[in-house]
Amino acid sequence: MDLERLKQQMNFLHEVDKVKAILRKTMLFHQDRVENDAEHSWHISLMAVVLQEYSNEPVDLLRVLKMLLIHDLVEIDHGDTMVYDKGAQQNLEEEETARRIFAMLPKEQSAEFLDLWQEFEARKSPDARYATVLDRMEPVLQNLFRQGGTWPKYSITRQQVIGVNQWIALGSQDIWDYLEEQIHQCFDSLDKK
Repeated sequence: MDLERLKQQMNFLHEVDKVKAILRKTMLFHQDRVENDAEHSWHISLMAVVLQEYSNEPVDLLRVLKMLLIHDLVEIDHGDTMVYDKGAQQNLEEEETARRIFAMLPKEQSAEFLDLWQEFEARKSPDARYATVLDRMEPVLQNLFRQGGTWPKYSITRQQVIGVNQWIALGSQDIWDYLEEQIHQCFDSLDKK
């Protein structure tokens, strides 16, 4: 056993436990509280397994799961930002945090995790496109199941929801078709209020 390697991995696991305290902007499906990043990562990982058949392209599920488990670790240093607000500065800060956190791991794991995180962010592979479908789908579903959820609170419009999320079709046309119809129904209902 390589004790130094194990210590590095344990230190990383200790550090990333902080993700449990990162509160997101969307409410849970069945409770009146916002979810945390760990709950989000667990839920979308389960979604990846359940919904794999709807990916536009064949995917390596293990790679997808790794991406989903690590993609929000970068929020440890800066918190959650709504996708509707995310800008270039936030992307730079996340890249710095990714490098810091993944550098805690042994060299080859550090490189693998950073590569997977960058691939996820760039959506440059079938695995990344499918993983990002799930990452974007969950908050949309949370808002849909809560009759608009936090969209009205943050003055998020139908056009913003469609515009920010329409690239879901690149990873799963079936899921996007379903979501787009649900989004329109939700906003039609909100417009009547």
